[in-house]
Amino acid sequence: MSVKYFNGEFVKDSISIDPNDRGYQFGDGIYEVIRVYDGKLFTGIEHFERLLRSAAEIQIKLEQTVDDYMAICERLVAENYIQNGNIYVQVTRGAAVRNHLFPESSEPVTFIYTYDSERPVQGMKEGVKVITTDDIRWLRCDIKSLNLLGNVLNKQKAKEAGGTEAIQLREGIVTEGTSSNAYIVKEGAIYTHPANNLILNGITRQVIKTCAAEMGIPFIEQSFDKDALFAADEIFISSTSIEVTPVNQVDDQPFAVGPVTQKLQQAFEQKISAL
Repeated sequence: MSVKYFNGEFVKDSISIDPNDRGYQFGDGIYEVIRVYDGKLFTGIEHFERLLRSAAEIQIKLEQTVDDYMAICERLVAENYIQNGNIYVQVTRGAAVRNHLFPESSEPVTFIYTYDSERPVQGMKEGVKVITTDDIRWLRCDIKSLNLLGNVLNKQKAKEAGGTEAIQLREGIVTEGTSSNAYIVKEGAIYTHPANNLILNGITRQVIKTCAAEMGIPFIEQSFDKDALFAADEIFISSTSIEVTPVNQVDDQPFAVGPVTQKLQQAFEQKISAL
């Protein structure tokens, strides 16, 4: 049985979640997923910096620092013999009698576990199909909260249409995928939605931005509409789990896996190799 971290303790046994936990009742919490390559955390510091930001945005007070979380996760990776996999980190406001108002006294509940997960090599090489759909989420997508019902519904819609992901549009403007950031390439430049409240500023997105700068590829944070999406030379999506994945079809229109996407994949691979 794997080792997990629950409220300050490393445990092998199953854990019990209070049914009054606000994460369970309200989705009142935050989370992160960190990738592990060859037993090492990739961009762990950046993930935990974002976790602390999300906590502050929804007024959850955490005592742990970035270094604390890194130490916890490094121990879990070692004790669970994780070579290639993910770490899931979840923090809720805690357990209290059900009331929409913040409880006057409750302690945050932290749960962290690891699991094996291989890289999605086929999708990264051949590309994936996506659909377009309305963005039905709330207006604070910059917070990595547990409130993911809109994402879930649109992801399911994509699956039922034979796709892997749904690229979401808010009032005709492309925002992002349900669990990924979205990009187009036009005349050698990368375009993606600005990092504001309408998208999550993905950690992989930030690595891609760095890679683009190092290679001299323009990275333009500018909103674009559905027409621009379908007129793109290349389309790709990114996340912790899928890295840099090309899109080979949007709705009924095919797209080729292009050279800019492939260069980014190579640059991203070098970042992993440098761990």
